[in-house]
Amino acid sequence: MTGSARFIRRSRRRTLLVFLGIIFLLVIAAWTERTPILRESAALWIVSDPLEPADAIAVLGGGLDQRPFLAAELYKKGFANRILVANTKLSPIEKLEIIPTHADLNRAVLLKLGVPDAAIETFGISVVSNTFEESRALAMWAKNSGAHKIIVPTEFFPSRRQRWILNRSLASVEARAVIDAHKPLEYDADNWWEHEAGVIDFQNEIIKYIYYRAKY
Repeated sequence: MTGSARFIRRSRRRTLLVFLGIIFLLVIAAWTERTPILRESAALWIVSDPLEPADAIAVLGGGLDQRPFLAAELYKKGFANRILVANTKLSPIEKLEIIPTHADLNRAVLLKLGVPDAAIETFGISVVSNTFEESRALAMWAKNSGAHKIIVPTEFFPSRRQRWILNRSLASVEARAVIDAHKPLEYDADNWWEHEAGVIDFQNEIIKYIYYRAKY
C-alpha cells in the first residue's frame, strides 16, 4: 500500500470517527434534554378549542371511562341541551347480548350522572367503526337537525386527528366541531413518556393522523 493510499484510509477513518462522535454527542444532548423536548412535542401536537355554546355534545366511540363523564359535565354547565352517542360497531360478544353495547354503556353512564334520557340521542343510522365514519354520521345528523356547532370532548392525543376529520366532513353541511381536549386518566402532557400507555397512544396517533391525511 502506498503512502498516499494509507493517508486516504486514515483520513476516512478519522472522518468516520468524527461523524460518529458528533452523532453520539447529539444523542447524549437529546437524552439529557429529553424532558423539555418531549413535553414540547406533546404541547405542539395537542389541540383544543375555546368552549362556547353549541347545538350538541358528541360522545365518540372509545374512551368509555372518560368521554361520557366529560360530556355530562359540559351538559350540566349549559354548553348544549343534548348529547349524541355514537352507534358503534358491535363486537362479537355484544352481538350475543352477553354484555351491553358501547352506546348503551355510554347512555347508562350519562343517566347515572344525571343527564335526562330525553337529552340523549344516538347518531349513525348504521353502526360506525372508526372516526371517519363517525364524522360522516355526525355530518348527516347536523344536516337533518340544522345544527352548526358540535362539541366533542376527547383525550388530548387524538384531538388533532379528530378535529381534522370531523371538520372536513362537517364543512360539507356548514357545521363545525369544537374539540374539548383533556388529559387521559393515566398520564398528562408533562409525563406521558414515563407511562407505557402514553408512549403507545402518542405514537399510534401520529400514525393514524398520517393515515387519515393520506386516505381521506
